[in-house]
Amino acid sequence: MAIIKSFSVGDGDMFYIRHGSDNFTVIDCCNYGNKRNIDSDLFSNRLDEIKNQSKDKGITRFISTHPDEDHISGLCEFYNKIGIVNFYCVQNEATKTDESKDFKKYCSLRDDEKKAFYLKKGCTRKWMNLTDEERGSAGINCLWPVIENSDYKDALKTAKDGGSPNNISPILTYATGKIKFIWFGDIETDFLEKVKNNIDFSKVTILFAPHHGRDSGKIPEDILKKLDPKIVIIGEAPSEDLNYYKNYCTITQNSAGDIVFETEDDKINIFVGNENYSVDYLKHENCTDDFGCHYIGTLNL
Repeated sequence: MAIIKSFSVGDGDMFYIRHGSDNFTVIDCCNYGNKRNIDSDLFSNRLDEIKNQSKDKGITRFISTHPDEDHISGLCEFYNKIGIVNFYCVQNEATKTDESKDFKKYCSLRDDEKKAFYLKKGCTRKWMNLTDEERGSAGINCLWPVIENSDYKDALKTAKDGGSPNNISPILTYATGKIKFIWFGDIETDFLEKVKNNIDFSKVTILFAPHHGRDSGKIPEDILKKLDPKIVIIGEAPSEDLNYYKNYCTITQNSAGDIVFETEDDKINIFVGNENYSVDYLKHENCTDDFGCHYIGTLNL
């Protein structure tokens, strides 16, 4: 069994995966604190949860999709409270005209020869996706970037020149049993259109919509047909900016709050923070509320 949690952090991203193997993965970090009128203790509580959930795992990795503040805010506090031994990101030289302390921490980790591991299409590493006699694989694979691609090089240059780093985001999958999750970071629609023929898309179970579900990150329809997701998770961008992925089953985090996926080989029990949130496409099985969240149903594959 594995647990995947998507924290409700406002207009940002923060996830963890408690793998069925001896692995624990965090994807991105977001603490807007009082900037978004959030309880200042909430981020600390989230870090306590991550620390508790990862304490019995031999390997913990932090994956940073890209260095925008809504994906790295709180990184210093995360580092001080939990520590980061394995920092995964794409190799880049992103700069900012106004460098926050968290961006400076990102750069120090990104450029650390001992801590950094650079993501690219098909990359392999113990125990990200390789198993040995010591421990099993985390089941994480990278579909993108192709670092030789000219459009990707242009995105790297834009980030180096202080522009948006959205399109340097990697595309990552996590597979366990018959279940597969996919993340796109903040990749934008126009960029996906340019590079889609370089990416080996296949069917997934849960898709986290790019760019927090914004219309600017809407996945092109031909890619969606290949992915054929059972559920699309729409993030917490302002409602007027969202694309609601018509004709797909969705969970909208603006309304649902925290989302927890409890996986078995061929099913996912789903829990959300808002006890009044519901959907009509899940089967209700003998599950009670758990993970501090409300059970809304089970997806059977």
